[in-house]
Amino acid sequence: MTTSSSERSERGVSLGMPELPAPAYPDDVRARLEADAREVIARYPDSRSALLPLLHLVQSEEGHVTRTGMRFCAEMLDLTTAEVTAVATFYTMYRRRPSGDYQVGVCTNTLCAVMGGDAIFEELQEHLGVGNGQTTDDGKVTLEHIECNAACDFAPVVMVNWEFFDNQTPESAKRMVDDLRAGRPVEPTRGAPLCTFKETARILAGFPDTREGAVEATGSAGPASLIGLKLAKGEAAPARVVHPRGEAPRDTPPHEPSPTEHLSSHDAPQDTSASDPSHPSPATTRDGEASPRPSNPSGPVAEEGE
Repeated sequence: MTTSSSERSERGVSLGMPELPAPAYPDDVRARLEADAREVIARYPDSRSALLPLLHLVQSEEGHVTRTGMRFCAEMLDLTTAEVTAVATFYTMYRRRPSGDYQVGVCTNTLCAVMGGDAIFEELQEHLGVGNGQTTDDGKVTLEHIECNAACDFAPVVMVNWEFFDNQTPESAKRMVDDLRAGRPVEPTRGAPLCTFKETARILAGFPDTREGAVEATGSAGPASLIGLKLAKGEAAPARVVHPRGEAPRDTPPHEPSPTEHLSSHDAPQDTSASDPSHPSPATTRDGEASPRPSNPSGPVAEEGE
């Protein structure tokens, strides 16, 4: 069976195996990218350590990592194209095909899924008319489902170009993508103002975000995510009182012990040789193993020599 050149090309893109030789950048683009690349490479004692930010740099040029971009990285870092391709195809943040200005990722990992992430993703697919990893006809939105993004206490979470949109619903997510496509302002729940995917890639390459207010914007994990950190620092976790279902809250302090009649068997004192002489510890052998008990523990113990 034979395949056409277009079929071979498409197959190469889908498998992350670029055809060689890749075309070069135009001279003016190359000169601009070389200046930026040298600035990035100078940050590292070993030049090959700059590969990840350089891939973000070339991604900022065309919105995805092209064969030309990988050739550029290989030449700047004295690597083979195979070495660059191996890294570019390993990390999902590097796009291998053209994508939209806004990467809309719906978390469908366990918690977000059961809290509504699956429903949001299905609604957005129908609303936008695209499937996973596909881009709308206007080139504005690429939809995908993503794995856990470490914001479980805000589930379900949608990310746009790696900025958080917390506690989403199918309705709020649809309004958000409609605003993105219409060019209306869209503000993330926390963090820096939203920018295009190309702009995000340049920031991830290590270049400053010069937009007004971007540096001052802050964001943080929620209280549930920070409890472990507070405990590690020796801070007391907030008390949480859970009342029996159907019972009105009581006025008792949160740390008052529960009544003894509600103790479970696990809370009751256990009979041990230290607390109850009627339950002595078994004798042990020289190897530390317990000796077998006599068949009549309450009977007289034979004296040695008898």
